[in-house]
Amino acid sequence: MSDAEPESDDGIWHLRLYVAGETPRSVAALSNLKHVCEEHLAGRYTIEVIDLLEHPQLAQGEQIVAIPTLERRLPPPVRKIIGDLSNTERVLIGLDLRQEP
Repeated sequence: MSDAEPESDDGIWHLRLYVAGETPRSVAALSNLKHVCEEHLAGRYTIEVIDLLEHPQLAQGEQIVAIPTLERRLPPPVRKIIGDLSNTERVLIGLDLRQEP
């Protein structure tokens, strides 16, 4: 394991994906996230999908200003990435799985 891959205490990465229904961007974001996680965190991650149409109060409480938004809850610090997560390199850097060049 490299220094660029910090882990939570239990070794599991806890990720939340905030979406608003099953829009094409939301579906793409979940698919792209699963692909990145399987490739770089296989067996060491959980993904919680929060639909803001069902839980709109969470948008303000979690300071979600755009959707889809990915939030890395663990390991700390909390990090957020906005968009459909199609740019794998940006996602890896945003999650702190790869250092910026």
